[in-house]
Formats: sequence, C-alpha cells, structure tokens
Amino acid sequence: MSWIFVLTLAATAYGFKVLGLVLVGERRLPGVLDRCLALIPAALIAALVMKDTFSVGQHLQIDARAAGVGAAVIAAWRRAPLIVVIIVGAAVTAALRVVS
Repeated sequence: MSWIFVLTLAATAYGFKVLGLVLVGERRLPGVLDRCLALIPAALIAALVMKDTFSVGQHLQIDARAAGVGAAVIAAWRRAPLIVVIIVGAAVTAALRVVS
C-alpha cells in the first residue's frame, strides 16, 4: 500500500467529517438519532470483543477466552471496579488454560 493511497484515505475521511459539520451546521439532530449515535462506540467495542473471543482466524472456537469474558461481564454487571473486572477476566482465562 503506497503512502499516496494512505494520505488519500485520510483526506477523504477528514473530508467526510467536515462535510457533516457543514451540512448539519447549527441544527440539532433528532433525539432518536442522537441517542443511536451515542450507542455506536459501545456497539463497535462489543463487536470487536466478541469477534476476538470466539474466533481464531476464520474459524469459530470457544475456549478459555470465552469463560474469561463471561466472568468479566458478570463482574462488570455486579458493578466491580474496572481493575477488578480485568483481573477477574484474566484470572479465569489463565486458570482454565492451566487446567486444559
């Protein structure tokens, strides 16, 4: 991939952002659209975590990572601090990898 291509993609992405600001201007977005846009980052992170948890290459594989993510989700659901959530997920994953 050449640098010209990378710079062209960067300029295009920046152009789309500027175009959005120019088109929307000072107008407010509808409430429904504003709430949907606020949820996009969380949905993208969740999709990336699930893809990395349940796949190896292009194959579906359920292993210790799935249990670790499940334990971390339960810890987060119980409103544990972030460092505790990370340690719980890592500990469960490590323990299952040692056992198997």
